[in-house]
Amino acid sequence: MNTPRNLTRKLLADHLLDGDLVAGEEVNLAVDQILIEDATGSMTALQFEVLEQDRISVPLAVMYVDHNVLQIDDKNMDEHRYLQSFSARYGIHYSRPGNGISHYVHLERFARPGGLLVGADSHSTMAGALGMFAVGAGGLDVAVAMAGHGFSVECPKVVGVELRGELPAWVQSKDIILELLDVTGCVGD
Repeated sequence: MNTPRNLTRKLLADHLLDGDLVAGEEVNLAVDQILIEDATGSMTALQFEVLEQDRISVPLAVMYVDHNVLQIDDKNMDEHRYLQSFSARYGIHYSRPGNGISHYVHLERFARPGGLLVGADSHSTMAGALGMFAVGAGGLDVAVAMAGHGFSVECPKVVGVELRGELPAWVQSKDIILELLDVTGCVGD
C-alpha cells in the first residue's frame, strides 16, 4: 500500500479492515463513532435489533432527538420513549429533545480528529471539520456498523487541491468548493 498523501487517505488507511484503497473498489472500514437522529433512528434501531446483538460494538454512539420534537399527539412522544429505552438497552448515549441539533452538538462534544464517523443524518459530514472522516449513510448501514461489522463503501477518489494567492473578501469557503466542483465536472447542470 502506498504511503498516504493527505488526511483523507491517512484516515482511510488507518481504518481499513478489508480491501485496497483503490478508487472505485469496495473497502470495509472500522468505525469509531455513530450518530443517529430521531427521523431515521427508529428504522436504524429496528434494523439493529434484528442483528441480535447484546450491545453496540463501536466506541461511541449517540442518539439525538432533534427532528420530530413537536408534540402534536402521542406518536412522537412514544417514539422518543422507544429511542430512549433502545439507547439505554444497547449502550448508546441519548440526547433528549431540546439539547440541540445533532450535527452541531456532535461536532462540539464528541467529534475527534483522526476518527471515523458514520451517521444516519445527511449532515453527519460536518464532523469532518475537526479532521474526522465523516459520512452519512442509510439506517441499515449504520445498524451494521454499530454491530461491529465495519462500514462498507466504495473507496472515494481523493483529489488534492492547492490554492495560492488572495481572493476577494466576500469569497467564502463554500464558494471555493462549489467552483472546484464545477471545474472538475462533479456538479451536474
